Amino acid sequence: MTIHPDFPPSPHSILNPDIRWFPDDGALRESSYDKLLPPLVHVLRKKVKAWRDSDYDGASNTSKSLLNWWFKTEHLLPKADGTTFLFQYYFAQREAVETVIYLYDVVQVKDKYDLLRYDSSEAVSANMFDEEWRRFVIKMATGSGKTKVLSLVLAWCYFHKLYEPDSELARNFLMIAPNIIVLDRLRADFEGLHIFFEDPVLPDNGYEGQNWQDDFQLTLHIQDDVNITRKIGNIFLTNIHRVYASNDVEPNFEDEDLTDYFLGKRPTGETTDSKVDLGDIVREIDELVVLNDEAHHIHDKRLAWFRSIEDIHNRLKQKDHFLSLQVDVTATPKHNNGAIFVQTISDYPLVEAITQNVVKHPVLPDSASQSKLIERQSAIFTEKYADYLNLGVEEWRKAYAEHEKLGKKAILFAMTDDTKNCDEVAEYLKNNFPELKDSVLVIHTKNNGEISEASSKKAKEEMDILRKQANEIDGWESPYKAIVSVMMLKEGWDVRNVTTIVGLRPYSAKSNILPEQTLGRGIRCMYPGSGTEEFVSVVGTDAFMHFVESIQSEGVELERRAMGEGTRAKTPLIVEVDNENTKKDLDKLDIRLPVLTPRIFRNYTNLEDLNPSGFWNKKIEYKQFSEEEKREIVFSDITTGKVTHTTTLDSGAVTDYRNVIGYFTQKMMKDLNLFSGYDVLYGKVKEFTQNFLFDIEIEIDNLNTLRNLSELEATRAVIETFKKKINELTVQDKGDAELKDYIKLRNTRPFVVKEQGYIVPQKSIFNKIIGDSQLELDFASFLEGCNDVISYVKNYFAVNFRIDYENADGDISNYYPDFIVKKSENEIYIIETKGQEDLDVPLKMNRLKQWCEDINRLQKEIIFDYVFVDEENFNKYTPSCVSIPGTPTIKEERTSISCRMLPPTPFNYLTNFNAFLHTATPGAPDVRKITSMVSMISSLVAPWFRAFLIWDTVQASQRWDATTASPISAFILAGRAPSESIFLSHL
Repeated sequence: MTIHPDFPPSPHSILNPDIRWFPDDGALRESSYDKLLPPLVHVLRKKVKAWRDSDYDGASNTSKSLLNWWFKTEHLLPKADGTTFLFQYYFAQREAVETVIYLYDVVQVKDKYDLLRYDSSEAVSANMFDEEWRRFVIKMATGSGKTKVLSLVLAWCYFHKLYEPDSELARNFLMIAPNIIVLDRLRADFEGLHIFFEDPVLPDNGYEGQNWQDDFQLTLHIQDDVNITRKIGNIFLTNIHRVYASNDVEPNFEDEDLTDYFLGKRPTGETTDSKVDLGDIVREIDELVVLNDEAHHIHDKRLAWFRSIEDIHNRLKQKDHFLSLQVDVTATPKHNNGAIFVQTISDYPLVEAITQNVVKHPVLPDSASQSKLIERQSAIFTEKYADYLNLGVEEWRKAYAEHEKLGKKAILFAMTDDTKNCDEVAEYLKNNFPELKDSVLVIHTKNNGEISEASSKKAKEEMDILRKQANEIDGWESPYKAIVSVMMLKEGWDVRNVTTIVGLRPYSAKSNILPEQTLGRGIRCMYPGSGTEEFVSVVGTDAFMHFVESIQSEGVELERRAMGEGTRAKTPLIVEVDNENTKKDLDKLDIRLPVLTPRIFRNYTNLEDLNPSGFWNKKIEYKQFSEEEKREIVFSDITTGKVTHTTTLDSGAVTDYRNVIGYFTQKMMKDLNLFSGYDVLYGKVKEFTQNFLFDIEIEIDNLNTLRNLSELEATRAVIETFKKKINELTVQDKGDAELKDYIKLRNTRPFVVKEQGYIVPQKSIFNKIIGDSQLELDFASFLEGCNDVISYVKNYFAVNFRIDYENADGDISNYYPDFIVKKSENEIYIIETKGQEDLDVPLKMNRLKQWCEDINRLQKEIIFDYVFVDEENFNKYTPSCVSIPGTPTIKEERTSISCRMLPPTPFNYLTNFNAFLHTATPGAPDVRKITSMVSMISSLVAPWFRAFLIWDTVQASQRWDATTASPISAFILAGRAPSESIFLSHL
């Protein structure tokens, strides 16, 4: 089955189990159910959805708090330029974590017998599970964020053990990687505990009554660098070889390799240069959670990896403990026969990740391109496969040129069958393609695609250098543009810039390589989070392509396109200055945009002036709760009012109002982007809560008060009242601005955009005008036809032309106008287009008007003005002629705007009206003209914008009669426009 038509394109959208990918009957006939679908997942998805819809009913207080923080709380994180961005976890990450918590917390799964309840295949039995402890496997496509899932699961285990009195989880963690290259990736995220603080893993102190960040006391030990000072609060990050016990995993007749069984165990060499026995250390700990990355290696109970974990569990049992939990993450949890691990509880397959642009789309040569590739009869490997190598380099070249514009380096990745051929291909690339001379990195991997740890000190140093070179190849500091490897880098090598894969060997079952792993080395996105559609070109021999195409049984649709010389590069949509278009006069089309210093600013020193006694807020009824109710702390979403969950306090719990006041303070500071003043604000919030929030005098440290403060009405009153008062006090207008700099459009760097509608403009310095809406495309087409418009641009974020303003909530925001139009060398217009009304639009337009006044005062070379275009009237009216000066006339047409070239008169009309308004002189002719124009313009714009036009008219007319503003203002404040006769009489 192809992807469901209702499957959402956003990876953040909640996925209904009914629209998830499921194999069609043909795929099921060609393969078996257990090789395509994890048998527990279908039922679990439905169970977890129902549980999610119930607001996590039945979960512990700690679990509810964390789930609501991670997935229901808005997280605005800072960017390097001082702005913020909205951080959201993917739904696949959310569902994986939810499923783990549901199984442990709600249905209390203890072992394999409890998991059997969720089998939908009716083919799973207890003997398919090798372990006696809780083991959950999470299947997620490469590049979809498995490491983030590990960080969330780890934090949940830690806090659950800390805060829940009957928790069977742990605060010690053994995080295992299969090899050093995976370990290096995990180290980058977990060293210094970065991932827990850079992502919103840890709730704010005071959130729902706990000091999360203060209580998160963990020490990270990497490999042999172990320094245990406490028996709890440890993360042991290591590769699996450090976990093997030196003397307690005895050889067994069932071992895959029977050498040790018949000949005795070999002495431990200097493979790891180990100073401590980490295997012994973790076996002495009383509580432990095991987290396995790239866990497809644990596919057989005879393997040393599995047996080491089993041995740790048995050691814990000897001390009346047990392994608390094992969570495995991998993109390919499959046995050698292709069957998916029965312990798999969550699945985000590659087909869904591709559909949601979480990873690149694989592209193969179409039949015509593939038919041109000939496998020559030659004993020389590179002669035999020259066509494939040449096509791969050609595709890489095109991708390299496009990505280079965006500051990214495209990487070519070639796979061969042995070290001799690997070296030969590297030499061929260096000698035949000048751009690859001294730019090819050769990696000799083992037959199973892994880089092994070295056995000598010299070899280890060389291997360390090789790993570093492979991991850093994306950066421009690296001289390498291509990698040639025996087999492939099977896992953990997670560079993002591979754009072309060339496969020059078939794969056999003996190699234990899966097509997902082959594609996995090239499908990580180069522009993560952008939502753009990215591609990786896959070229190879017929045997290699047949192997890759086998992934289609899992729903992945492999796109086929023409490849080779003269074809388009397989890259995302790129917007750039149109330097290659010789028909454009870029100097004439360029627009220089002034950058002004902000007028709107926040005066933090004013926080001291907050006076809670003068808030004049509505008092909240102070309720009396029963002893039982006092122990129930109700948490509600402050925006929706919906109860998220209820916490029941332990009878021995000591209430602390300071946590609640602290949380209120941090919440409002985060919402307002306040970076200082906590101590001042905390005192004000405490004073307000104690003396002015409720209708009676209260004791702030009383349990009944804490229960009242958890009520939505009280929470909203505190936070919203303070936000309003803080904004009123601290958000100020300087009253003027200074000319700081200029933005020259010609200097805009290329950038990628989502696949969407665009036009190829003639009057813009850019090569494409992207439309975020049909209105924007229509308006761009309209500007193309205006003979009095020299040039225009869509104000992309990359242009970075923004204006600060005070939004409807009283907070400081940035406003990005939609278009900039150059009408002449000394006239520039800022255009705002809107399809729907919102409260901020009048505020933006007023600020834009103010900005125009400021820049026109600061310089006289260019006149800046503004125009507003609303969709309804833009589509309804097509002005065809305007006589200025004089009374305008309008011809109304109903034809589709997309199929006509409009004359420039509507633009002239709007701009000339504005210019005329400010130059008109007292007298009846001008009054009649203004009245007629206002009446006409009012029919072209939305009612809520008429107020600005009329107010502009009033301001211009005040120099005629100072008394005219008052009655007109009354109409504006009443939200309606005065009639022509009333307007005329007042003028």
